[in-house]
Amino acid sequence: MKILVCNVGSTSIKYRLLDMDDEKSLAWGRMERVGSDSSVYFHKDVKGLKFTKDASIPDYKTGVDLMIKTLIRSGQGVIESLKEISSVGFKVVHAKGITGVQLLSDDVLKAMEEYNSIAPAHNPPYINAIRQFMEIIPGVPLIGSFESGFHMTIPPEAYLYGIPYELCREHGIRKYGFHGASHEYVSIRVSELLGRSDLRIVTCHLGGSGSLCAVKNGHSVDTTMGFSLQSGIPNNNRCGDIDPFIPIYLMEYMGYSLEEVKQLLTKESGLLGLSGVSNDVRDIEEAAEEGNERARLCIEAYCYSIKKYIGSFACAMEGLDVVAFAGGIGENGVKVRERICTGMEFLGIHLDKERNNARGKEGVISTDASTVKVMVIPTNEEIVVARKAKQYLEGM
Repeated sequence: MKILVCNVGSTSIKYRLLDMDDEKSLAWGRMERVGSDSSVYFHKDVKGLKFTKDASIPDYKTGVDLMIKTLIRSGQGVIESLKEISSVGFKVVHAKGITGVQLLSDDVLKAMEEYNSIAPAHNPPYINAIRQFMEIIPGVPLIGSFESGFHMTIPPEAYLYGIPYELCREHGIRKYGFHGASHEYVSIRVSELLGRSDLRIVTCHLGGSGSLCAVKNGHSVDTTMGFSLQSGIPNNNRCGDIDPFIPIYLMEYMGYSLEEVKQLLTKESGLLGLSGVSNDVRDIEEAAEEGNERARLCIEAYCYSIKKYIGSFACAMEGLDVVAFAGGIGENGVKVRERICTGMEFLGIHLDKERNNARGKEGVISTDASTVKVMVIPTNEEIVVARKAKQYLEGM
């Protein structure tokens, strides 16, 4: 069974074709700057084809067409025809009244459209790309694994907001949580490596978009993101946790329009807004080292917010066994991991600086004496999505 997994961004398409008989990757690639005439296309496969080239990818249809042609390559590619693809799996984000694993029908897409304003950077491009797949490969099941699915085990005391209960019951306004595929993969992998299923883990998916999750005995019991992807720790451009009356103040007393507030909180805030330098931690760290005080404060605020959530999640789980870092920053951010773990010795966290001096490598980075293990787990969201798609197909 071959499953193609697609991860769609606002200006990008990432994909991986897997043979699920042995979970082997047959091909993987990414297209960046989709929507422009100066796109970049990277591809690599087991047949030996590997390239990075400039391309004109003005829309998702062009990108999907180009991907399919590359996978087939006139019979010389990793598949001979589209008939070999059993399903296309998508790491979809948010839909009104729907979560878990779903066959992506028109009804599901309409439910996603209901939350376009809640997930403006994610839902519209996914809906666009999925509709392109419906046209290009009709009859092939398109299966979505919603990012909130892993968090449906969060108890009411953790997912309820301090607003009238009827709004939660009647309109679904509650904490949902996201990055579920990554948090699920990391927690499973930690349990595999340590040979235990009774662990209390804080998984830290840190990247351009990031969140933390409290995982107890394999189940999500709390997470940092909520009704939308704007809450929790600061993200690249998104604000994270703020006082809810800040937008009201901006509109009532400073003359901001609703659209201007949305633009401010989703595009101009987070690491970019705090640092004034960049939305990339690497650039901000470099500026801080050169004496930029605002950049230094940005890094400190970012790490403080993560540290604060680790402590609160340890309380929620009545203890802590593992802190696991994943995502681009989590897997490669040596200095970020050190800042987060410094001062947490009272929780039993003791980082080994030599072990921590590694990038993108799976393993333990705490000392042997540390009662809480600190680990780096390169995430694999695609295999989680592919496994769920396979399970869904087998149950049809």
